[in-house]
Amino acid sequence: MTSKTEGSPPQNTAPVSPPGLPKVNKVSAEDIKASLKAGFTDFMARPFLSGFFGLFYAVFGIFVVGTLVWWGKVWMLIPAGIAFPLVAPFAAAGLYEMSRRLQKGEGFGWSEILTVMAHQRKREMGWMAFVTLFILWVWFYQFRTVLVFTLQNASFSDLSGFFNAVLYTPRGWTFLAIGSCVGAFLSMVLFTLTVIAMPILLDREIDFVSAMLTSIRVVRKNPRVMLGWAAIIAVTMLLSLVPAFLGLIFTLPILGHTTWHIYQRAVQPASG
Repeated sequence: MTSKTEGSPPQNTAPVSPPGLPKVNKVSAEDIKASLKAGFTDFMARPFLSGFFGLFYAVFGIFVVGTLVWWGKVWMLIPAGIAFPLVAPFAAAGLYEMSRRLQKGEGFGWSEILTVMAHQRKREMGWMAFVTLFILWVWFYQFRTVLVFTLQNASFSDLSGFFNAVLYTPRGWTFLAIGSCVGAFLSMVLFTLTVIAMPILLDREIDFVSAMLTSIRVVRKNPRVMLGWAAIIAVTMLLSLVPAFLGLIFTLPILGHTTWHIYQRAVQPASG
């Protein structure tokens, strides 16, 4: 009597990448260090062009803060300050393109790099912008809700009054604790969705859902390393805001170039 399992193919228990999705790699802290070094090298190769993206982002930040103060919406400074670094991947799109061309030894001028986002309008980057803006909308809505429930009838007639209410009252401490937890959670969600998705959309013909899934898989496969990279980005960006946003002229380009090199190490090259 023959066995029912005789001649049946062996079961393959090795993890397999979902069909159609790029394969992801294991990365280490050494990969982050090497990518930071490569990112700094890219910045120094074209410092004025790279610095332009940081300068534009800094001027935009100054404009946002000035507008909120002018409108008397001082309560929005905290959520805006937290959300501000989260949209940096869009500002860094031109930096990804610079690193891609430098890596391939291709020449480029200002016009090719500054128009890279315009070329993305027919691709999937717009959908990623929608995802990002939706998460930011949820963040501002939740911040406003927490503000109303914790500080209730507190009056914020000026910037000093707002910070006094937030920093020196028990209700303000509760507000900061809850708001920080919500902000950290949404920031991690957005980081997980976009950290690899942005450069891969620029580099390959891939839909935005597949790009986000690849980004999630990279973070899931390398949770400690990617969490460390997220912490480096957050601390560096927040410190860069202190000197009137001017630190972004240097830090944003270096972080953008570095992200490209992390993507190159975390995702296997496309076949063919």
